[in-house]
Amino acid sequence: MRDMSDLSETVGTEAGEARVTWHRAPGARLVLAVGHGAGGGVEARDLQALARTLPGHGVTVALVEQPWRVAGKKVAPAPRTLDTGWRGLWPTLTRPGLPVVAGGRSAGARVACRTAAGLGAHAVLALSFPLHPPGRPEKSRADELLDAGVPTLVVQGGNDPFGNPAEFPEGSYRLVEVPYGDHGFAVPKRAPITQDVALEIIADAVAQWTASLG
Repeated sequence: MRDMSDLSETVGTEAGEARVTWHRAPGARLVLAVGHGAGGGVEARDLQALARTLPGHGVTVALVEQPWRVAGKKVAPAPRTLDTGWRGLWPTLTRPGLPVVAGGRSAGARVACRTAAGLGAHAVLALSFPLHPPGRPEKSRADELLDAGVPTLVVQGGNDPFGNPAEFPEGSYRLVEVPYGDHGFAVPKRAPITQDVALEIIADAVAQWTASLG
């Protein structure tokens, strides 16, 4: 493991070697650790937008690459293995000595929700939470979200086939809609907002929410 002064470091877990890329904020008051989904990595547009924006709001961002992704595999493992990798990373994420918000997009959001209470996460950020498989609303994963046990923000595309905002059940979490956004927060060219505006909505919502956390 490399020193915290480096931008990236590899971390050994029971699921294999993971990678954390730090985007540090001077005088940070908390860490936002965000994992990727099952179909991509930390290059996702929303994760990169948070890494660019939040350090200016006193939030250090840690982009987390799960072991399967670091190993170059194309298919994510079972949820239990994803949770094992995330738990193995947690001591590294807490090393700066700050409260840690557990976050992720899609499958990474599910991991954050499932493990938050057990790891002592300060809060959860769920980006594009996959409420159900596309076209299968009866296969709901709402319990994972509702059972997170900590303050939770969901940021969801208005046209997400894995669950649009109107499909989400009532709960104590906050939900912010990205109009016209799909599961990757892409907006159609004909939409009345641009892609840059969609990313600004995400970054601004997360910045305001993290500022509200006690």
